[in-house]
Amino acid sequence: MGNIKNACSAAMGKKMVTVLSIDGGGVRGLIPGTILAFLEAQLQKLDGESVRLVDYFDVVAGTSTGGLITTMITAPNSNNRPFYAAKDIIPFYLQHSPNIFPQKNSGGLWGSVVNFMGTVAGPKYDGKYLHSLLEGFLGEIKVHQTLTMVVIPTFDIKLLQPIIFSTYEAKRDISKDALLSDVGISTSAAPTYFPAHYFETKDSQGKVLRSFNLIDGGVAANNPTLVAMSQVTREVLVQNQDFVHVKAMDCSKYLVISLGTGSAKQEYKYNASTASKWGMLQWLYDGANMPLMDSFTQASGDMVDIHATILFQALDSEQNYLRIEADDLEGNAASVDISTEENMKKLIQIGQDLLKKRVSRVNLDTGVYEEVKGEGTNEEALIRFAKLLSDERKARQVARSAENAS
Repeated sequence: MGNIKNACSAAMGKKMVTVLSIDGGGVRGLIPGTILAFLEAQLQKLDGESVRLVDYFDVVAGTSTGGLITTMITAPNSNNRPFYAAKDIIPFYLQHSPNIFPQKNSGGLWGSVVNFMGTVAGPKYDGKYLHSLLEGFLGEIKVHQTLTMVVIPTFDIKLLQPIIFSTYEAKRDISKDALLSDVGISTSAAPTYFPAHYFETKDSQGKVLRSFNLIDGGVAANNPTLVAMSQVTREVLVQNQDFVHVKAMDCSKYLVISLGTGSAKQEYKYNASTASKWGMLQWLYDGANMPLMDSFTQASGDMVDIHATILFQALDSEQNYLRIEADDLEGNAASVDISTEENMKKLIQIGQDLLKKRVSRVNLDTGVYEEVKGEGTNEEALIRFAKLLSDERKARQVARSAENAS
């Protein structure tokens, strides 16, 4: 009874549900990595150098490369603090991306032929380096152990259905309490790029509870923002005491930062005249591009952003939702796997430039991001959100202190 009372009291200190969502996009994870470093630095200006993103967000959701970032900033180290600070994300990508996505040729016509033949014969990359990397720093950490609620989408190719891993569900259902490394490997197993990932969950006696045959979460939700909000709604419905202060999908009670990894929408790489002549192989691989992959990941991301924008507008809560995305990537920057030093530096610069751009929202008719008058730059919006997040955290600390004093 005492635990329930404490949970309810602590929840009373909460006014908002705070959500961080990070899209998929391979090496383009450097773009949200840059944004997150800025946000965490603003929080540290307010609350001290020791604070981390995980101290402010009730939910961190990530798909594919966003799922990897999610594990990095929420998995506990030996001191029960995150393995990585936000400022460490960029160095992590710079160090490891060339080994995750080894560049086998210099491009050009012959490079395209080699890549095409490799893709037809099997996955472009064997994934061994990524597997060992995640298994190395995550070890035996399971989903239920994350420092805040995580939401990581995957897709089961055997069952042909999305599988969502979340912290609270893992606590209730041990069959979904997988190793965090297995979840990270699975959510980033992009078709044609990496092999599908098979693993099992077991009980304490070693009995198999469930088996999974998983591929990239981008197949289900490349932008996991609404998945995260839906998972909170599920916790509300099962009367999770951490969310007693919010009604299901009440956007006025959400603070959501949704980070994209960029797209080449304005490059207009494809058109109906060309696509009308494509067969199966060209839909899968058109020179250095992958039209089918580009189409379904972009469609997934945009549909979520459109739905979220309408949802927040309908409840007069537009300023509670911040989507930061670049839709003007070109050339190598639009690729998910070109990990040359030159391209990675360019992606970091794109992230830095994005901070200086005006806050934009997707036009529901054209799909193009357009400036929102009166909301300033993305940098200014993040500074505003940092203050809101800091105030929310302090209110919770006061409520917790009052409860302990009583």
